[in-house]
Amino acid sequence: MPIIKSAKKRVKTSNKAAVRNSKTKRSLKSALKAFTKKASPKSHSAAQSNVDKAVKKGVMHKNKAARVKKQLAAKAKTAGVKPTATAKKAAAKPAVKKAAPAKKTVAKKPAAAKKAPAKKPAAKKAAPKKK
Repeated sequence: MPIIKSAKKRVKTSNKAAVRNSKTKRSLKSALKAFTKKASPKSHSAAQSNVDKAVKKGVMHKNKAARVKKQLAAKAKTAGVKPTATAKKAAAKPAVKKAAPAKKTVAKKPAAAKKAPAKKPAAKKAAPKKK
């Protein structure tokens, strides 16, 4: 057991992180197993969602996640699973931007001329005295 206060805190925080990471890993594994057991649009979207959550929480590297999602898509294609209608609509419709409110014009003041700081006279060094 650590003696230093900061080391004690690190033990506590690392334990919390380990629990959080294990929950994320467990839900990811169960979602992937559910999809491989029975491929359906719902299980496919759940598996992809869990992969994205694992990346966001730092449990899985983003390149590995891309590879896993590609494999999921290939399995879904061979199983004949099509994406859900809501996913298609979201992908097909571009996001509508709201009009920005009109900006008020503000008269700008001319920039004040900067004055150079007054130079201080350089101190003269005293010549070393000879004995």
